[in-house]
Amino acid sequence: MQTTPDHSRSESSISYYSACAVAFWISLVATGCDARSKTMAPSMPADLRELHVVAASDLRFALDRIIADFEKRHPDVHVKVTYGSSGNFYAQLSNRAPFDLFLSADISYPQKLADAGLADKNSIFTYGIGSLVVCARKDSKLDIESLGMDVLTDPSIQKIAIANPRHAPYGRAAEAALKHFELYDQVAERLVMGENVAQTAVFVESGSADVGIIARSLAIAPVYRNSLKSWRIPQLAHPRLEQGGVILSWSVNSEIAKQFCDSLIDERGRTILSEDGFDAPD
Repeated sequence: MQTTPDHSRSESSISYYSACAVAFWISLVATGCDARSKTMAPSMPADLRELHVVAASDLRFALDRIIADFEKRHPDVHVKVTYGSSGNFYAQLSNRAPFDLFLSADISYPQKLADAGLADKNSIFTYGIGSLVVCARKDSKLDIESLGMDVLTDPSIQKIAIANPRHAPYGRAAEAALKHFELYDQVAERLVMGENVAQTAVFVESGSADVGIIARSLAIAPVYRNSLKSWRIPQLAHPRLEQGGVILSWSVNSEIAKQFCDSLIDERGRTILSEDGFDAPD
C-alpha cells in the first residue's frame, strides 16, 4: 500500500510574495467573497429575496454569468454564492449550514445529503461533466501541448499542484490520472495541495508551482486563458466528474432555488456551461 507523501515540506517553500498572492485569491475564491452583495447592500429593495448557494470552485466563472442572466430575468432575487471545496461543503451541510442550494463537483455528495434526509431527493440534477487539464504558465519552457502528461517527468519540475484529494473531487481525479499514466510514484514527493481546484490554479498562475492539474473550466476562463497553457487529460484516465446539485431540505427559498436550477440546464445555461468548459450530461 502506498503511503501518503509529506507535502508540508513542499508547501512551506512557497515564497512570501506568492503566498500573498494566493491569500488574496483565496479571499475572493475559496471563501466565496461576493463583491456584488456588498455593493448592492445599501440600495437593496426591502422585498428583495436572497438565494444562498454553495458551489464547487470550478463553477465560478460559468456560474457568475448564469447568475447575472438569472437576476436580469428575476429582478426581485439576489443570488449570493460561496465557492470552495465540495467535500468541505458536504461536511458543513451535514451539520445544516444555512444555505438553500448545493452545487457540487461530485454528484455523490448531493445524493448522500438526500439519503440522509438533509436534501430534497426529487431536486437532484446533473448540470455538467467536468474535465481535467495539465497546465503551466505560458512563459514556461515546458512543452505541455506536445508532451501532455509526460511533461511531468521533466527534471526541472519541482512542484506539481493538485487539489487536495481528501475533500476535492478534482484532486481525486488528478490523483487517479497520475496513477493511470503510471506517474504517481515518480511525482508523489513533488505534489503540493490546494484547498480546492481554484486555489490549485492560483498556485500555477502565480508561479508557486511549476505545473498543475486543474479543471478545464478554470484553464479556459478569462482570468487564466492568456497566462496558462494546457493539455486536456482524456476522460478515461480518471473517474467521471459528474457534477450536480440539490436543494437543501431547510431552504426557505426552495421555489426560487428550483427556478435557479432550471436556469442551469435550460438552453441558455447549457450554452454558458459548454462555453466555459463543461460537457453536457448524457
